[in-house]
Amino acid sequence: MHRTQELASSAAGAGLAGAVRLVAAARPDAKPLHPRGDVVTARLRRTGANPPTGSAWLDGSGSDEVLVRLSRAVGLPDGLPDIHGLAVRVPLEDGGHGDLLLATTGRSRLTRFVLTVGRTPWSRPLTTLLPYRTPTGPRLLASVARSETRYELAHASPGGAWHPFADLVLSSTAGPDPLVSFDPVRNTLPGLDNYEWVRRLREPGYGTARLSRRGRRRARAR
Repeated sequence: MHRTQELASSAAGAGLAGAVRLVAAARPDAKPLHPRGDVVTARLRRTGANPPTGSAWLDGSGSDEVLVRLSRAVGLPDGLPDIHGLAVRVPLEDGGHGDLLLATTGRSRLTRFVLTVGRTPWSRPLTTLLPYRTPTGPRLLASVARSETRYELAHASPGGAWHPFADLVLSSTAGPDPLVSFDPVRNTLPGLDNYEWVRRLREPGYGTARLSRRGRRRARAR
């Protein structure tokens, strides 16, 4: 069963990479996915997971200034329904950073795994879609807008109840920045690891996006 899951994830990942390549070819001067977005600074306040998950980042408390990108997956004009993305870059003690990527979904036991569309990033819940591995088992993360500038973050097992653990308060707008790219495969947070099957699913698409990003940077440097 484990081998079948790996093969299925690899095949799905290859398919996703192919789709990203097609979009990248059609948009040589923009990101293949989430081409439109605004980068803002924000304050992330973690109160700690209760009950504990065994994940150092989820269970810990603290306050960090983070970078957030609000984006539209397809890049349709404002006001039209689109899949919205919320990307958060969290600084780490070692000088690096961890990235979280969430997209508009539902929050029920089924719809938390299904992408949905909305007119704004605060009109729908957002989740990580795929689970992270923690010492106590798989965990999904979710965000629910309490206002246009405040989001409540929560965690849950794939079929369990949601437990709030942090608040995200947006502050100043830094403006559009197509060169800021978030990568949840390479940049993980303490105690939130990618399952191998998740990595196999995500890595080909993100690898293709990285190549597209390098090409755009080289073109701008000329």
